[in-house]
Amino acid sequence: MSKVKPEESFKHRLHIIIFEADTPLGKAFDIAILLVIIASVLVVMLDSVPSISQSYSALFIYLEWIFTVFFTIEYALRIYVTRSPFKNYIFTFYGIIDFLAILPTYLSLVLVGTQFMMVIRIFRLIRVFRILKLGRYVGASQVLKDSFMNSRHKIAVFLEIVVTIVVIMGSLMYIIEGPYNGFTSIPRAIYWAIVTLTTVGYGDIAPQTVMGQFIASVIMIMGYAIIAVPAGIVTSEINKSKRVMLNTQVCENCHFDEHDDDAKFCKKCGCSLSDSV
Repeated sequence: MSKVKPEESFKHRLHIIIFEADTPLGKAFDIAILLVIIASVLVVMLDSVPSISQSYSALFIYLEWIFTVFFTIEYALRIYVTRSPFKNYIFTFYGIIDFLAILPTYLSLVLVGTQFMMVIRIFRLIRVFRILKLGRYVGASQVLKDSFMNSRHKIAVFLEIVVTIVVIMGSLMYIIEGPYNGFTSIPRAIYWAIVTLTTVGYGDIAPQTVMGQFIASVIMIMGYAIIAVPAGIVTSEINKSKRVMLNTQVCENCHFDEHDDDAKFCKKCGCSLSDSV
């Protein structure tokens, strides 16, 4: 029997800490990442307020570099512990998000006028979804994910109906109201129909004729009913869902992470799953 090399053992233990949350160290790592993400997003938001930015500009720059170095180290560690990193991490959704989170700060060193790209740092907030694998949240997040996936066809049909309604209503309003009342084109009239149907009501365009106001009233009433439909569809699927998964293990070979609670081997590639650090 061949011995496991010390380096491979270290990478194995590090992989469990970084990509899983079944162990105390894994949970602590995820919580630390979550806190840093929230802190970095708060800094980005405060930095966008002129009065605060002028007073604490130096502090924000200092903090941003701390966050960037932290996320850079984490990004490098994820690449280090991942088998076939280009396939299983770097070009995946979260791999791209992780890269975009550190890119703007480094670009600001070599390129002039890239300050506007600093808002890309807000993408770090998307990484919170990965942290939802923490014990008490993983079951609920999986049920919600399954509910959205199971109801996607119904929602797609619902959206098709909504699009059809706003196109028809917008076209009617263009004919009835005309350019003199602000409905200068069918696309603009459709925009008005969307705003009215969703009960937003900006007020930048308003019908002036009696017939136009009648149609507007109908669309408004329809809006109250239509808004409730997607929520009802998803709620129905949530009630049907029986799946509560608490397993947070990630396969080291293919990075598949939707395993049953009692799984010992990856259902995708067959590799053995890790039980502990």
